[in-house]
Amino acid sequence: MSGSNHVRSVCGLLGIALFGVVLGVAAQQNYPVRPVRIIIPSGAGGGTDSTTRMVIPKMDEFLGQRVIAENRPGAGSIVGSEAVARAAPDGYTLLTAISSMTIQPSMQKNLPFDPLRDFAPVSQFVVLPNMLVGHPSLQPKTVKELIAFSKSRPGKLEFGSAGTGSNLHLCMEMFLSMAGLKMVHVPYKSANTAISDLMAGYVPFMVTNMIVGTQQLKAGRVHAYGVTSAARAKIAPNIPTIAEQGVPGYDAVQWYGLMAPAATPKDIVAKLHKGVVFALQDPGVRERFLASGADPVGNTPEEFSAVVRSDISKWAKVVQAAGLKPE
Repeated sequence: MSGSNHVRSVCGLLGIALFGVVLGVAAQQNYPVRPVRIIIPSGAGGGTDSTTRMVIPKMDEFLGQRVIAENRPGAGSIVGSEAVARAAPDGYTLLTAISSMTIQPSMQKNLPFDPLRDFAPVSQFVVLPNMLVGHPSLQPKTVKELIAFSKSRPGKLEFGSAGTGSNLHLCMEMFLSMAGLKMVHVPYKSANTAISDLMAGYVPFMVTNMIVGTQQLKAGRVHAYGVTSAARAKIAPNIPTIAEQGVPGYDAVQWYGLMAPAATPKDIVAKLHKGVVFALQDPGVRERFLASGADPVGNTPEEFSAVVRSDISKWAKVVQAAGLKPE
């Protein structure tokens, strides 16, 4: 090949590469040009599903493209999360992330993804406090009384949960650890089964979500000791926090948020973040969330990333203190 032909060939290749880059940039700027899919890593009808579907219509409106919810349950949300971790980082396959993903690194030996390495956080949708409840017939009526009651019966009282390693389980373990208590864990297959047995008197205590807790409290079927968040819940402002009742610093909540695969371009992440904020600022969406006990968030990708990092560290300490072993 002559020198001039070689130069033309190189220039041609550079031109093709540059054209590809320009097309890529244009695609990002025009994003989205086709429907966006959000993988919900749990079945229909639960909190993850309903939260996502409340946000989607306004995200549709903001993005100018259909946003499609796809339920992909399995292995405690791991199946759906892994699918997004392995998806193309182009903004068209997203994940409704749930707070239990920050527990999984401490409870799963062979977790097929890393919550920090394999995802680009977009924004939290909502934060939900839980509620520590007991059977109404129990003698202790406050957290301080419960602590004294439990300390006089070390290792003899039981508490139920939605299963080993669940958010509700570890919220209780964190309380026991910080209060210096010992109880026997009774894991159930679901939170509904656990609360049913508590109301029937088979287990005395458990942490439940605010929606179920407030419903059963109004019906007189449970007694509320306190909420698990640092601040009182808007849906039940008369119920004190656990932290203000002798366990300072206690703060253990659930959350749902939007994540993309790692390496998703920052401008796409930024546009998705604006879409989430747009949805959460809608008065109708906010009202529905607040009525269900959830606080809308809409934080930045950087703030959401900090929450994930902090939660992974927090739950690792709780798992260690409780003597739990990864499965």
